[in-house]
Amino acid sequence: MDRELWNKAAAFHGHECPGLAIGFKACEAARSRLGLGASPDEEIVCVTENDACGVDAVQALLSCTFGKGNLIYRGTGKQAFSFFERSSGRKLRVCLRPGARPAPTREERMRAILDAPVDELFTFSEPSFDLPERARLFGTVVCSKCGEGAPEHMMRLDDGKPVCLDCFKDYTRGW
Repeated sequence: MDRELWNKAAAFHGHECPGLAIGFKACEAARSRLGLGASPDEEIVCVTENDACGVDAVQALLSCTFGKGNLIYRGTGKQAFSFFERSSGRKLRVCLRPGARPAPTREERMRAILDAPVDELFTFSEPSFDLPERARLFGTVVCSKCGEGAPEHMMRLDDGKPVCLDCFKDYTRGW
């Protein structure tokens, strides 16, 4: 285990925990299998299927962030991370095996995860979806109800006037 990288991830996250260890090991798998390092811009993309502690390791170690548009949340709740390298087209989905490294205490579970070979912790496959497009810039539209601005692709029309998602009253008929 690279102690310097672990310390970097833990400093970013704020503490050491089993969830951070899962993300740390997922990044280790991406680095070893795809040769990935930190992403200065959008060269590497991570689609995370969870919003748990491990995502902070992805941000700290691979520089995939929501702000740059190369960290995308796909909420399935699974401890799974799909990594894409734009230049080569290579991709890898890393998913935690159910019951991987159980231990009686939080500290022992974290240690067990950090000490385990990635092949024992995860299954590996190709993502079932394509590489997301690069982040786009959108113009800001002001909501006619609350006066707040939002990007044009997140606005709706209500009686012909732009409204934000918070002000929009969705219309469904029970479907």
